[in-house]
Order: sequence, then C-alpha cells, then structure tokens
Amino acid sequence: MSAPAPASETQAALIGQKPAFMRAALFSVVIGALMLSPSLYMLEVYDRVVNSRSHTTLLMLTLLLAVIYVVLEVLQWARQCVLRQAAEGFDVAMSSRVYEAVFRANLLGARSMGQRGLMDFATVREFICSPVMAGLLDVPMAILLIVVIFWIDTVLGWFGLASAALQGVITFVNKRQSDAPLAKANVLSMQAQMFIDSSLKNGEVVQAMGMTEGLRQRWLNLQKGLLSQQAMASDRAGIFGALSKFVQLASGSLMLGLGCWLLISGSFTGSPGLVLMASIVAGRALAPLTQVIMGWRTVINARESYTLLKNLLAQIPAFRPGLPLPPPKGWLVAEYVSARAPGAPQSSRPILYNVFLNVPPGKMLAVIGPSASGKTSLAHLLVGAWPCMGGTVRLDGVDVYTWNKQELGPHVGFLPQDVALFEGTVAQNIARFGKPDSAKVKMAAKITGLHEHIQALPQGYNTRIGGSGVMLSGGMRQRVGLARAIYGSPRLVVLDEPNANLDEAGDAALANTLQVLRSAGATVVVVTHRKNLLAMADLALLLVSGEVKAFGPRSDVLAALQGPPAQRAKPAETQRAPVVGMRPAAKPSTVSA
Repeated sequence: MSAPAPASETQAALIGQKPAFMRAALFSVVIGALMLSPSLYMLEVYDRVVNSRSHTTLLMLTLLLAVIYVVLEVLQWARQCVLRQAAEGFDVAMSSRVYEAVFRANLLGARSMGQRGLMDFATVREFICSPVMAGLLDVPMAILLIVVIFWIDTVLGWFGLASAALQGVITFVNKRQSDAPLAKANVLSMQAQMFIDSSLKNGEVVQAMGMTEGLRQRWLNLQKGLLSQQAMASDRAGIFGALSKFVQLASGSLMLGLGCWLLISGSFTGSPGLVLMASIVAGRALAPLTQVIMGWRTVINARESYTLLKNLLAQIPAFRPGLPLPPPKGWLVAEYVSARAPGAPQSSRPILYNVFLNVPPGKMLAVIGPSASGKTSLAHLLVGAWPCMGGTVRLDGVDVYTWNKQELGPHVGFLPQDVALFEGTVAQNIARFGKPDSAKVKMAAKITGLHEHIQALPQGYNTRIGGSGVMLSGGMRQRVGLARAIYGSPRLVVLDEPNANLDEAGDAALANTLQVLRSAGATVVVVTHRKNLLAMADLALLLVSGEVKAFGPRSDVLAALQGPPAQRAKPAETQRAPVVGMRPAAKPSTVSA
C-alpha cells in the first residue's frame, strides 16, 4: 500500500487551522439545530396553545423563542469571529513564505506568476471568513434537516431529498458553465493590471511621446475581453442562482401542499402542525445550498487561487539556509559562468558564455565593452541576484547565489543601472530599511558627498522621497543608491554605470567613494564607459557579445586594445582570444550556446 502524498505547504497551513474550523463547525451544528426553533414554536402554538387557550403558555413560548433568537445571533457572530481567526492564522502561517516565493519568482523571470501569487493568497484568506464559507459549513446540518423531514413523514422526506438533489444538480451544472469564463476573466484581469501598472510607471515617456491613445486602446481591448468573460460568467451564475432560489421557494410551498394532500387522503396520521413544520424545515434545509450556489463564483475563484498558490510554492521551494558562514573578506571569482536572463527560453542563446574573472580583496575591477555585451547581466551574477546556468560565482570560495542573503547582504553593496529607491525616508533608503544606524547613515552620505544636500531637504534625513524616489532628481537618486550600496562598509561593492546621471561634483564624489572603498580593503567591480573610472581600476575585463575578450591588469588590457589590429580582441563570432590572467588549470563550462 503506497504512502499518502505529503501535504502541500498551503494545505498544511489550512490543516493548522483545524481547531478553528472545528469550532466553527460546532457552532454551525448548534445554529442549524436552533434554526428549528421557529418550526417547533409554530407546532407548539397550533397544537398546544390553540387547544389549551393558555395565555401563559403562549407568553413563555414566545419569551423562549426570543431568547433563542438572541443566542442564534450571538452564535452566528461567534462563528464569524472564529472564521476570521482562522483566516488570520492562515495569514500568519503563510505570509512570509508567500512573500519570499513572490520575490524569488520575480527574480527568476516569472513576474506575472509572482504578482498573481499575492492576489491568490489574499483570495484564499478572504474566502476562509466569507459568508459562502459559512454556507458550506451549514450544508451538513441541512442534510440532518432532511432526516428530520423523514422522521415527520417518509413521503415528505423523499420529496425533500429530491429537492436537495435538484439543488446539487444545479450546483454542478453552474460549476461546469462558469469555470471557463471565470478562468479567462482572471487571466485577462491580471494582464490588464500589469499593463496599466507598466503604463503608469512610465507615465512621463507616455505623455512626452504621445503614446497615451495607443496604450489606452490596448488597455480598453483587454478590459473589453475581461468584461465580456465576466458578463458571460455572471449571466450564467445569475440564471442558475435564480433557478436555485425558485427551487427553494417552490419546495417549501409544494411540501406544504403535499403534506395537506397526504393529510386529506388519510396517508398522514400526524398533527397538521407537523405538515407546516416540514414545509419550513425544507426551506431551511435548502437555504445553505442556495447560498453556496449564489456565491459559486467566490468558490471557483478561491479554488483556482488555492491551486495556483500551491503550484507557486511548489515551483519556488522554501530557502533552506545552511550553516552560518564567517563574514567574507572579498575574494571574488567567476568560474567560467554562463547565463541567460531569468525566464528566457532554454533554446535562447546565453547572454554570458564562459566568463572568468578573479579579483582579490581590495582590488578594483572595471568591466568594459560595447552595448549589449552582457555587462549588466554579469553584475547581477556577481551579487547573486541571477542564477548561473553554468559555472559558479564564488565569494571567498562560497557560491554567492546559494549563500543566505540575510547573512551575506550586509557585506554586499549593489547599485544597479536603474536605481531602485522605495517609499520612505532618505535615512531608511540608505539604511536598506533595516534599523537605521544614524552614524553609519551619515558616514555613507558624507563619503558620497550627499550630507550637505540631504541637510538642505525640508526634513533632512527624515524627508520622505516618494515611490521610486520621485521627489529627488536623477543625480540625487543615483547618489542615494550609491550611499545605500556602501552603507555598513560592505566587502564586495558592484556598481553598474554609477555615474550615468552625475555632474562634475557627483563624479568627484564617486571617485572619492571608490578611493575610500579601496582603502578599506573592499573589492569593487564597476561597469563603466568612462575613462576616469577605468584609470582608477587595478583590473579590467573586456566583454564582447557575452564573451571575455581580455581580462587582467588594466594596463595589459588597454595595451591589448590599443595594439596593432591583429592583436586586438576579435569579434564574438570568431574563436575567443586568450584571456589575460586566466588560471591555467581552470576548465571552461560546457553549456551549449
């Protein structure tokens, strides 16, 4: 006998809320039982009060019913609170894991899957405490009410069971008819949201070049398809919802008529009040099924979101940190690494192919080459943001991609070409949104020549800079990003075009920053086209079409570039030129291009 499959992370998180679900189910049982009180009250009034003419009995029964109604409302409120606690427990158990998976999915090129993951997580969490969930919990009690009708009369019981079965058929057909358009609507909704996010993010370009109308039409077409699918699903759900409500209403009345017919024909020997009770109980038994059918769209969305969330977590396994490692000294080695952009097809040509470099601590490497040669991709590999498809990038002998980033991050500084700042204060951005150390923040700002500029801001270091740093100029954003990169004296600093938006004062501040980093023994890698930064480097690496054409001491590389044409780096499609400084024993990776 095969062992049962292990529970997924999402399933395990829901199982962890089992005590809350059990309490909610217990409340549902009591609520379902108390729902019989109006029927019992009516039965007692017709059978006992009318015959006895007792005002006291009527008063006591009425008071008892009022108390039951109060208890019923309290129990329904308590059940909702328990379901909300279950949703909060699910959130606590999964929020960090989902955030990690979404973040890593984005790094791996599956941005749409990552963005959808947060929405799916919210959908599942909200479904747990939704009215539809309460209706599902009431379904077992509805079956028990059918048993009560059987106790009253077998014929009435079969009629009630047939009505419940008809509701089940309506639910099944509703599911079959609504699944496809709802799934398409969800996909189109995600595409439309991603498109509008991208348009808003690049609003200045759109406005300046008159792209608004074309983008608007594109978005309207997505919205039109989305609304069409939603309308189709809503129309179908509305039809089946109306049919379900008709069955519920008709079943109660037909149950009453059937009971009266049985009573008149002598087939029913019980009290006339039992016939009325059976009619009311039948309506109550079908109510949860009607509620579930009316909210079936919510059920479908929650089920789809649960499946997608489970698949996301399965494709992005949780990171398992190894043993703590000592702080790195900064010896950086790329062992014949090859790489594609995350998410790129496996058949595509690698952006980088068999790249080797070796940078001792305290040295500065300048990465040069024409546009689209893979310099920015190499920067992402060196800080462990991208995985290698071949070879390994090591810092002090440890793979930087698998190194726990919470442990390695404080020792690495990275300034990407597109400076990414976040909503918050200047100090929070420089301190990497950790607990700000004011002394380290000011030290980083002073080294990069930012201190006086920050002091001139309305609230100094506590000035909020807006999303993506929109309150700052391009040069200020780049210098804040540079201050963040050197915050805490990291041992490895990788800068991608760090002076792209800098003026002369900014260039001077950058040169001072690089000198301070080298004096502190940090390993520095600079992707640049500027001769002034190249002149400061100890080592140079020339990339052409993703391949190393020269690597070694800066003077040797420059001499090779400026020598006779026969000695210069050859084009990418010819055989690779010897790499200056390559270790003789090293073996290139065999990843095919």
